[in-house]
Amino acid sequence: MPRASVDTHCPYCALQCAMTLGEPDASASPSSTAPVSVTARDFPTNRGGLCKKGWTSAELLGTASRLRVPLVRGADGELAEASWDEALDLVASRLRGIRDEYGADAVGVFGGGGLTNEKAYLLGKFARLALGTSRIDYNGRYCMSSAAAAGNRAFGVDRGLPFPVEDLDAADTVLLLGSNVAATMPPFIGHLAGAQSAGGLVVVDPRRTATARLTDDGQGLHLQPAPGTDLVLLLGLIHQVVAERLVDADYLERRTIGYAALRRSVSSWWPERVQSVTGVPATALRRLARRLAAGGNTFILTGRGVEQHVDGTDTATAAINLALLLGLPGRPGSGYGTLTGQGNGQGGREHGQKCDQLPGYRKITDPAARAHVARVWGVEPEAIPGPGLPAVELLQSLGRDGGVRALLVHGSNLVVSSPNVAAVRDGLASLELLVVCDFVRSETAALADVVLPVRQWAEEEGTMTSLEGRVLRRRRAIEPPEGTRDELWVLAELARRLECPATFDTDPERVFEELRLASEGGLADYSGIDYAMLDRGEAAYWPFPRGGTGTPRLFDERFAHADGLARLVPVSVRPAVLEGPAPDELTLVTGRLLEHYQSGAQTRLVPELLAAEPELRASIHPATAERLGIADGELVEVENARGRVCCPALLTTEVRVETVFLPFHFGDDRAANLLTSDLVDPVSAMPEFKTNRVRLRPAARPAGRLAEAGAPI
Repeated sequence: MPRASVDTHCPYCALQCAMTLGEPDASASPSSTAPVSVTARDFPTNRGGLCKKGWTSAELLGTASRLRVPLVRGADGELAEASWDEALDLVASRLRGIRDEYGADAVGVFGGGGLTNEKAYLLGKFARLALGTSRIDYNGRYCMSSAAAAGNRAFGVDRGLPFPVEDLDAADTVLLLGSNVAATMPPFIGHLAGAQSAGGLVVVDPRRTATARLTDDGQGLHLQPAPGTDLVLLLGLIHQVVAERLVDADYLERRTIGYAALRRSVSSWWPERVQSVTGVPATALRRLARRLAAGGNTFILTGRGVEQHVDGTDTATAAINLALLLGLPGRPGSGYGTLTGQGNGQGGREHGQKCDQLPGYRKITDPAARAHVARVWGVEPEAIPGPGLPAVELLQSLGRDGGVRALLVHGSNLVVSSPNVAAVRDGLASLELLVVCDFVRSETAALADVVLPVRQWAEEEGTMTSLEGRVLRRRRAIEPPEGTRDELWVLAELARRLECPATFDTDPERVFEELRLASEGGLADYSGIDYAMLDRGEAAYWPFPRGGTGTPRLFDERFAHADGLARLVPVSVRPAVLEGPAPDELTLVTGRLLEHYQSGAQTRLVPELLAAEPELRASIHPATAERLGIADGELVEVENARGRVCCPALLTTEVRVETVFLPFHFGDDRAANLLTSDLVDPVSAMPEFKTNRVRLRPAARPAGRLAEAGAPI
């Protein structure tokens, strides 16, 4: 039975909508398995609203698919039930053997952006001290890495929104680049109402999404560039702002460096040339540049659509450059930000899950940072390994000579969410040991040698950090199912079996107290935050130093570089962007649906959500369908050298004629990432998720060319 009414936050996206969990709803459907009711709670981010996923989130807690006992793969190749001692003893024994034979870096750890701050922190500590490995990274590498890299080099710090979400309410112009917030975080669109009513909502997306439709009827502007040309569009906007002398010269002089080099770098991107590459009319480009520079309250926001590319860091950097030219970051009522996706995507990357970071957003190569964290952990700095491998490179090393031989996975469904999924499956199959912590038998858990059943969001205590850098309390509302364990306990038990000399607490509040010490003095300083403060409902935006106050607005006075100045960083366009698809190819665009979340491991278990979107469908333009002889609902094959996906076609004018859209929420042979490339951004190691070339044909048609050479797409 649930405890008395408990205030907590939604288990899905980084908006972290507030909700209250209480007694089961007597009026609920007889088929409901929810052990608690969900009531939306008034809070700055959601203001009493929830999306479909939030309203149905309690169904996950009672799903029949729930794992309640550890599973171990036997000699017959099947997963069978085992006791916790049997499972953990086996894992520890196998890990010791692999380390002894191949070295500590033969063991890898893969984390997740949905883990609480406490679990993310302890996972990083466990990897580096109990395992002694540098090979740890997490699925946030697929989400926020390009935006983070761009923010760090421009501002000296990475926080998704360096201002509270509520600041957007007074905006009269919002440029939203590559984010379909109406589907990914619906309550967020309430914060765009002011810009809508002023006719200043500008959405840049190659698809005519639900967010793009918010600009209809004079509510703003939708720019629909060719996929992968967002950087060209932004360089064109910068060119126009410079050419028309729309820059904030005083701001540039006082708060930035690098303007002269940036000005020279965009000289060749005049509007008509940008139009020839992007398809966006030159008149619209000029109109937008003038709107952004007109004064008033203006914000530029980016999302995954412009960041999940091999040039994602440069694209996010161009968006920051534009914002700096206009004097937006740190100006009251204006700003720049990026919309963090996963529930704890912000906090999850601050405290040690990333291959190159230590708690507090410290660089693992910084001797002072290593010394500080070593003191908190009670070890010598030399005991902390150096930087490891980012996610894609980590997965590419699986089973190889000198690579990872054993992998522990926490909070991630790798064989759905990773690029080039077939290669990832092969890598996992080559491991000597795969251990997965999950609450259901996800597609990744189904491949594991050991599956450890862990607890869910409403069964645990902890903290999360929202997209605006606000630390929030997650609270236990119900008792967890018998047989499940908290991941803090799992890590502590494995650390004990591995004879790690460091301490591993299992109490979330005590772990947070240690996190506070480890983060103190870092960019993401949590040392002034504690559970009592959060339980009183006080707003806690990091950095929040001990004895100080929080920082809801980061850049009011200075940026995080030593001299306090932001960097304008010139970027350039890769030649491949100018080529476009071949005549018989389409560009694959992947993304999300309103009803589903990430790999779908959670939302596909909720009957209402699955009924609304039960299967993968390939969205194609009617003109493309007519040319290829494809009818609405007909089975089609989408393929390239990496893989093939078969699914029904959905004819819609929401996509461009040279594209096909696939949502990435489905697994097995319906995984969109069977088709995506594992080439990565050289700065952020972000994979190319958005502009992969594919061929499309009716499933019954023999393989071969899809169109005559030179036929228009």
